[in-house]
Amino acid sequence: MIVFIILVQPGLSEMAQVRSDLSRSFFSAVSCAYILAAIFGILSALRIYHNWQMGRERITSDVAAWFYASLFMVLAGTFIRFLYGL
Repeated sequence: MIVFIILVQPGLSEMAQVRSDLSRSFFSAVSCAYILAAIFGILSALRIYHNWQMGRERITSDVAAWFYASLFMVLAGTFIRFLYGL
């Protein structure tokens, strides 16, 4: 009969606790970032609408800039989530 002795590395439970704390605070930070992105999106839409109604002809650069900024905020959160494995 073979007896296996399982040795658990020290600090394993502490690392699990840190991972749990990190995931809890990370998801609240991601939710906050999404809320800020939504608020900035609404404000930028109002700003672009105002410029359009005031007769500004070239608003395509503003539209593209705000669109890519919001796309960056969404993709950055997803990238960080995959980077840390959360």
